[in-house]
Amino acid sequence: MDEHSVQRHRVERNALYQEFLRSQPIEIAGVEEVLAELAPRHRMAIVTTARRSDFELIHAERDLLGHFEFVLTVDDYARSKPHPDPYLAALARLGAEPHETIAIEDSTRGLKSARAAGIPCVVIRSSLTASEEFPEAWRVVDSISEIPRVLVGEPSLGCD
Repeated sequence: MDEHSVQRHRVERNALYQEFLRSQPIEIAGVEEVLAELAPRHRMAIVTTARRSDFELIHAERDLLGHFEFVLTVDDYARSKPHPDPYLAALARLGAEPHETIAIEDSTRGLKSARAAGIPCVVIRSSLTASEEFPEAWRVVDSISEIPRVLVGEPSLGCD
């Protein structure tokens, strides 16, 4: 396939994805309550592989970003997850060391990225990852509502 065709398909894919984001419910049950509980005690940031335009669309009508110091999207680092670049960029921006942070992820790629950066990682299982073991994770939980208990007394670097 030539480069022009590849680019045309990317544009079509991106348009379909944005339409999905506009039209489908994508809320995560309990996320607002968990963030409100964590924010007074933990510095948090979002490290996502989403494109900035998609991320902004996802959060356009949600009031969650006030809990975070900053957001890094795929547009903000050289190599995407599972490479360590996203988390290394976040560490630099926070002025933190890996042992001072905890990543919260929902995928193997995210877990590998955090671990490659030296950051302990909590994985939240989803319907897509229910059968995975995540042996490199510091902890594995079944719901975002478990995160405050896991982080008692721990610093955190939030992620997506």
